[in-house]
Amino acid sequence: MNEPVSVPETAARLRVRPKGLLRRLAAQWEVQSMIWPGIIFIILFSYIPMWGITIAFKEYDIFQGVSGSPWVGLRQFRMFFGSPDFAMIMKNTIVIAFLKLVVIFPAPVALALMLNEVRHSAYKRLVQTLTYLPHFISWVIVSGLVFSILSVENGSLNMMLQKLGLIRQPVNWLSLPEYFYAILISSGVWKEIGFSSIVYLAAIVGVNPHLYEAAAIDGAGRLRQIFSVTLPTIAPVITIFFILQIGNLLNAGFEDILAITNGGKNTILREVSEVIDTYVYNVGVNQMRYSFATAAGLFKSLINVLLLWGANSLARKAGGSSLW
Repeated sequence: MNEPVSVPETAARLRVRPKGLLRRLAAQWEVQSMIWPGIIFIILFSYIPMWGITIAFKEYDIFQGVSGSPWVGLRQFRMFFGSPDFAMIMKNTIVIAFLKLVVIFPAPVALALMLNEVRHSAYKRLVQTLTYLPHFISWVIVSGLVFSILSVENGSLNMMLQKLGLIRQPVNWLSLPEYFYAILISSGVWKEIGFSSIVYLAAIVGVNPHLYEAAAIDGAGRLRQIFSVTLPTIAPVITIFFILQIGNLLNAGFEDILAITNGGKNTILREVSEVIDTYVYNVGVNQMRYSFATAAGLFKSLINVLLLWGANSLARKAGGSSLW
């Protein structure tokens, strides 16, 4: 006759022995085979090249190499902060970044909300296609379109304003600094508004339709439903992208600014167009001051990291969505 087995003894027999790390990774080889190529790619192309930022603390000599160049401590940073261009660069960077944050960031949200209200599916797909296409056009082509529209000779904007009687003589828009921000921001909105709205449209599609029905029963119109149902539901998505945008706040622009200023050759606009990224390009590539340019770029990256950390902490304390 078999002896009765107690419950703790049975549980001990059924307890699975903990596996080692390698055995657990081997058991998950299907998942790991998809993860490790990405990890290796990031290590090779994102972390190993970071060794090069050490030249920000050196007087880099191309013949001595990174390891052979002498250390100079924070001298490159002091030279950057003491540069006569520092105030102008920071002012332009902050102004352009702020304009992009308050104009370009909410524009895709507004477009997604409007597209969601369109009931004619064919018309909706047409509008989506037309707004997506500019994203796939390079800034070189976009700048060509901008130059053509704003041209003094036969530019469509000047011709239209002259026919309306708003101006008497054609205006050279691209040579007047006061119009640079409007040209840069409007071209950025036109290029990215459609593609950036894809995420918000996907979030809106996921809203529970019963919420709209309940709001309609309570007497809410379409506008009220947007503010009471749609926006609160997609708020976590908007918050995540807003935090990421704050983390890139000092990345005020590079391709768009270089394209509209004709590769930086339009020196009339330099007082309003020179930002940290274009300054790093001009100093590092054109003047071959690699250590100085690296120090300026590293300063911008550190500020962006602090902004990202601060925005994420505020969002987490506010009880909303956060990155970590």
